[in-house]
Amino acid sequence: MAELIVALDVASTAEVEQTVGRLGDAVTFYKIGLELFSAAGPDVVRAVKSRGKRVFLDLKLHDIPRTVERAVSAGASLGVDLMTIHAAGGKAMIRAAKSAALAAGADAPKILAVTILTSLDQSDLDDIGITRSMTAQVEALGRLACGNGADGIVCSPREVAALRAALGPQALLVTPGVRPAGAEVGDQKRVATPAQAVADGSTHLVVGRPILAAADPRAAARAIAAEMAHSPNS
Repeated sequence: MAELIVALDVASTAEVEQTVGRLGDAVTFYKIGLELFSAAGPDVVRAVKSRGKRVFLDLKLHDIPRTVERAVSAGASLGVDLMTIHAAGGKAMIRAAKSAALAAGADAPKILAVTILTSLDQSDLDDIGITRSMTAQVEALGRLACGNGADGIVCSPREVAALRAALGPQALLVTPGVRPAGAEVGDQKRVATPAQAVADGSTHLVVGRPILAAADPRAAARAIAAEMAHSPNS
């Protein structure tokens, strides 16, 4: 069954504690991104893990292989469950990240590769000189990543079906840009509903504002989880 990950789009460890407390047992998996990690550091990971929750550390690492290897080792030492790198970092970087993760043993974090950020669309690819279509570029980067040790891909829900076909049943497909029907899309350009993303093959859905900004965040999380559970592929 696909899993819900709530993005902790807050500014401090105190807000994290409050949010995790409000959501209670409705949510077991949280994403800590670059903004929060830069503000609060490793202690915010420890705070979430201390409550018995799982952590998706989404720093989108993209550097020389040795630097990425050491960063993954540091994340693994915190007990994180998922970590992100950029597929565009190339074969050596991807392999270094996976090697560092495996060195952590049984509790090794899964390595996810970012293909194209969900804030980008085809016109943005044109601006940076990528001549492939969005779908072709995402698939090419997905194959590169998973062919060199990545456990899965972070991708727009609009590319999930194609990636599932291209990468097979074992790849993790983690999709931000998920919005319940009628919700505002914010700065995301490539979005889908939770049910559609799961039906297309997503294994994890990352949701932030529609839950955190809801009048009743716990009820909102439960509603999204229920929609995911009723998807054809759940």
